[in-house]
Amino acid sequence: MFPLRDDRPTYTPPVITFLLILACSLVFLHEITLDDFSRNYFVAKYAMVPARFVPASLVTSMFMHGGWMHIIGNMLFLWAFGKSLEDAMGHVKFLGFYLLCGIAAGIVQFFFNYYSRIPVVGASGAIAGVMGAYLIKFPRAWIHTLVFIIVFVTTVDIPAWFFTIFWFVSQLFNGYGSISQTQVSDGGTAWFAHIGGFLAGMVLVTSMGTRNRYVRRVENRW
Repeated sequence: MFPLRDDRPTYTPPVITFLLILACSLVFLHEITLDDFSRNYFVAKYAMVPARFVPASLVTSMFMHGGWMHIIGNMLFLWAFGKSLEDAMGHVKFLGFYLLCGIAAGIVQFFFNYYSRIPVVGASGAIAGVMGAYLIKFPRAWIHTLVFIIVFVTTVDIPAWFFTIFWFVSQLFNGYGSISQTQVSDGGTAWFAHIGGFLAGMVLVTSMGTRNRYVRRVENRW
């Protein structure tokens, strides 16, 4: 399932969401233009490698991706869930929230895979935080979703609470299954980053709150 957009009206342009998508896209385009040696050096320097952890990589790794499907999927999720949350929180607060979720996701991934030498890249931990916050703020929204059914492709509207909870539960099961993997086989998806980011998003959006103008708009609409 790939979310395309939600049904919530927004009152401010999603500037930060757009800039985050642009930044990730530009970094990815830079990655794919590098030769093999330069690309390996770039990944080794800026990705998060748990076995030789560098704190700054918690941020730099958020803007890197491992392939076309990786970045396209992540950016679709960020667009679908990010713009309404940015509208509610405000641009500056949303950016801080996003970065904190990504950092929290990276820390959780490091805790469960501190021995791994495999680079961890991608915005999915931060985006998981956006989804966790979305569940708290907009559980009654609907997500227009692209669905693949065997050889058929269609779109359906799925309740946000169902989409986000179903996604989180799938990460829990995959994360639990990955605990038994060895260092040789633990490549692939950073499940614990998703779990950590999602939970961090739920906590942070509750503590950081939404801006007063947004609250007044909702009250006036009702």
